[in-house]
Amino acid sequence: MGESTLKEKTSKGLFWGGLSNGLLQLMNLLFAVIIGRILNPSDFGVVGVLTIFSAIASTMQESGFTAALVNRKEVDARDYNSVFWFNVLMSAALYLLLFFLAPFIARFFHNPVLVRLSRFTFLGFLIGSLGTAQNAWLLKHMKVKQKSLASIIAVVVAGTLSVVLALNGFSYWGIAIQNVVSVIVNTLCLWIASSWRPSFHVSLRRAWDMFGFSVKILITNVVAMANYHLFSVVFGRYYSEYEVGVYNQANKWNAAGYSTIDGMVHSVVLPALVEARDDKVRQTRVFRKMIRFVAFVSFPLMLGLSLIAPDFITIFLTDKWAESGSLLRLLCVGGSVYSIATVMILLIISHGGSGVQMWNSIAMGIVQVIICVCFFRFGVNAMVVASMTVNVGWLLIWHRCVNRYLSYAVWDFLKDIGFYALVAVAVMVVTYFSTILIENIYLRCIGRIALAAALYILVMHLTGSAIFKESVHFVMSRIKHGK
Repeated sequence: MGESTLKEKTSKGLFWGGLSNGLLQLMNLLFAVIIGRILNPSDFGVVGVLTIFSAIASTMQESGFTAALVNRKEVDARDYNSVFWFNVLMSAALYLLLFFLAPFIARFFHNPVLVRLSRFTFLGFLIGSLGTAQNAWLLKHMKVKQKSLASIIAVVVAGTLSVVLALNGFSYWGIAIQNVVSVIVNTLCLWIASSWRPSFHVSLRRAWDMFGFSVKILITNVVAMANYHLFSVVFGRYYSEYEVGVYNQANKWNAAGYSTIDGMVHSVVLPALVEARDDKVRQTRVFRKMIRFVAFVSFPLMLGLSLIAPDFITIFLTDKWAESGSLLRLLCVGGSVYSIATVMILLIISHGGSGVQMWNSIAMGIVQVIICVCFFRFGVNAMVVASMTVNVGWLLIWHRCVNRYLSYAVWDFLKDIGFYALVAVAVMVVTYFSTILIENIYLRCIGRIALAAALYILVMHLTGSAIFKESVHFVMSRIKHGK
């Protein structure tokens, strides 16, 4: 594939990824606001403590084979078949294990209702295993629009159902049903969008060849899921369901912010980096451009969300969720670098460095556990601040890992992201003090969004940012030609 062709496919992928993920997050926002107004934090807390089990089980059944398939230059039906049947059998075994562990889970969290609730909730990853190979096929072929459409349809169907259930008094069961239905609809849509269909023509040798690479991805993803949900487990064990719900709500909105960016780049970055892997100069150029693009988008989005977090939560979810607003403000600072780390991880994976990623993630997981032990007595805010500090500082660790494959000086890295970070911070500080005297919460929130956006765009224009110019040019050309 020529560089111009790769650039066009990557640009289209980013465009559709950004458009669809923006729409997806708006749909999530709408349904989350409605459900959040109907239900209480404790309802979310009941389901929230189970999330770590579903997340780890889903990661284990996928076993890193999606990244392994995308990372291979040549893939045929036998590769997909091998992955499909492995995922199905693995998820069935994991579901049976968790089914019988349900009473112990309920006892650990001191809540007997978790027995039936967990057994139902865990059906999600069992059903989701049927779409893993189809998802890999779409990712391999950079079918971003089809993948995104599947997610949007799933959110709309499941979200609508959850609103109906919440209005009819289903409380936490409505949230659990929403999660499972979302997986069902998304899996059906992936099957419709993908032209590949499973058969029994499998190759154990090919599966074993991929396993050496994918098992490290598996361990990494399990550690990452454990890290992400670690605080929910700690709070669920030692604190109330209300506090679990408050934290999970803030964490969910933080994830919604960086997932908008992550989803936009994840579907195109790895295939693009794999395509350019044989030419180090070309790959370095592609990689640095992606780093700058993500920094250009991530810092203003996440720091802007941090700026309006308390008002945002109060306006959309009412005062009963006010504590989530202060937590969200802290979480968004760490979330601003999440997608930058993702691009660096994908570069490592494109070179087969799943082992490097694995050990780095394990080290980060150990640090997070130490944070829980050391800061547990000081409360939720102290734990969140410590964790956020680790996430930001760990960028330098990921940079050292990237340097194993590309010549990328730390000064170049800081230049690539530093300009956008400094501008975003300056814009948010000016915006905050310019609007601090506005008493009306609605006017203050709208005013901060409008002023911050205008200032950021103005600075990008005046400084002649190349990424800004290219982004504006590409979006305008898409609109002009209706593509």
